[in-house]
Amino acid sequence: MTLRIHNTLSGKIDELIPGGEKRESISDYPAVTIYSCGPTVYSYAHIGNFRTFVFNDFLRRYLKFRGFEVNHAMNITDVDDKTISGANKENISLKEYTDRYTEIFFENLKQLNIESVEHVPRATESIESMIEIIDKLHKKGLAYENEGSVYFSISKFDGYGKLSRLDKRETRTGIRYDTDEYEKDDVRDFALWKASKEGEVSWDTPYGKGRPGWHIECSAMIRKIFGKTIDIHTGGVDLIFPHHENEIAQSEAAYDEKFVRHWIHVEHLLVEGSKMSKSLGNFYTLKDILDRGYSPRSIRYLLMSAHYKKQLNFTFAGLKQADQALARIDNLIINLKYVKNENPDHEGLEKIIDDLYKNFINSVDDDLNISKGLGIFFEFIHTINTLLSENRLSKQNCARIIKVLEDLDKVFGFIFFPENGSGDIDTEKIEQLIKERSEAKKNRDFEKADMIRDRLLEKGILLEDTRHGTRWKKKR
Repeated sequence: MTLRIHNTLSGKIDELIPGGEKRESISDYPAVTIYSCGPTVYSYAHIGNFRTFVFNDFLRRYLKFRGFEVNHAMNITDVDDKTISGANKENISLKEYTDRYTEIFFENLKQLNIESVEHVPRATESIESMIEIIDKLHKKGLAYENEGSVYFSISKFDGYGKLSRLDKRETRTGIRYDTDEYEKDDVRDFALWKASKEGEVSWDTPYGKGRPGWHIECSAMIRKIFGKTIDIHTGGVDLIFPHHENEIAQSEAAYDEKFVRHWIHVEHLLVEGSKMSKSLGNFYTLKDILDRGYSPRSIRYLLMSAHYKKQLNFTFAGLKQADQALARIDNLIINLKYVKNENPDHEGLEKIIDDLYKNFINSVDDDLNISKGLGIFFEFIHTINTLLSENRLSKQNCARIIKVLEDLDKVFGFIFFPENGSGDIDTEKIEQLIKERSEAKKNRDFEKADMIRDRLLEKGILLEDTRHGTRWKKKR
C-alpha cells in the first residue's frame, strides 16, 4: 500500500510523492522535504500547540519507519507584533526576550521526546532572503509601497484563495493590513515589510528601515533552506488563513513555481470539551500539566492517540486512561524480561508479528490513521499476554518481541520513554540493587533491604516480590 495523506490544497487524500515524480520504490525517492510552522516565542507554548508539534514528530518518525529519508525544518518566529510587544514591556532586547522562550520551548520538546529536526531557522537570521522575495514581487508589480511599508497586492495574484477556498470577491480594494493576524475571511492586502516605528527593532533595506511582516518570514526561510518546491508543509488549521494562504501567494508569485505539493493541517484541541481559553480557566501550558503531577510520557501518548483530522478532547481523565494504556505496555515488557522458559520457540510467533506489521502499516498508510494503528498494536499486546499466561513463549521468543516493540517505538516514542526526557533508566544499576536487596533478605538484613527498596522508590522504581523473584517497574 502507498502512503496517502489528506492534502488541504486538493481537498483529497493524495499519495505522497516526494520530489513530485513517481518512482519504483521508496528507496528511489529523494528525501521528503518538510517545513513545519514552529512557535512564536513570546510566551510559553500551550498544550494545543503541542498537539501539532507531537503530530509533526509522529509524521517524520513514520516516514523514516517506512523507509523514506527526511529533510525537515521547523522555524522559530522571533520577530512579530507579539514578540516586540513583550520585549518592550519588559524593557529588554528582542533577542534576550525571545531567547528565553526559545530555550523553554526546546526543553519542552525534549520532555515530550520529540526528535530534533534537521533545520531550525530563526526569522531574524533570514532578513536577506525576505528582501530577495520582496524585490522580485516589487519588480513584477505585485507589491507596492505606502508610507515606508511594502504590501502584497492580492488582486493581482490569480491563485489567491486556493488553499482556504476564499472567493476574491471578498477583497476590500485599497484596504491594507499592517497587523500580522486578522479575522477569518476578511481578505485585504498584507504587509510584506513594515516601516520602522519608535521602540521597534529594525533593519536597513532598500525600502528604508523596518522589519518583516509575519507571512514573509516562512516563505523566506523555506526558500533559503530548500531553494525550490517542498513536499510537505504542516501546521494547525488556524494557520490555513491568512498565514498559509499568504505564504502561497507571495512565494508562487515571486518564483513562478509551485510552493508546496502537500499541505497537512492538524485540527484544534479542546480541553474538557471546550475551546481553550484563559477566561474559562482551561488554558494550560505543558508546565501547568506537569506541575499537576502528570507525566510527559502520558501527555505524548494522549496527544498522539487521535487522528490528526479530528478534534482531540484533552481531559485529565484522558491522561489517566493514557497511564493505564502505558501500564499495559510496561507490564508486558516486565513479563517478557522475566521469562526463563528454554522450551522450543512458539512456531506461530513470526506470523503474529508479520500480521502486526502488515495491519499497522496498512492502517497508518491510510491518511496517518494512528488511532487505528494503536488499536492493532494493543490487539498484539493482548495476543502476547495470552501466550505468556499459557507459558507458550520461549526466552528467545520474548527477546524477539522486545525487538519488535523497540522497532514500533521508532514511530510511537512512548514505549521506551527517556527518563526526564534525557536518557534511559540505568537498568543494570537497578538489577544490581535488586540483587543486593535479595542477598540482604537472605541474610535477614531487613534494614538494608528496606533501605534499597526506599532508595529505588525515590527514583520512581516500584518493586514487586513474586514467587518467580522480584520485578520492577517505573512509578506512574
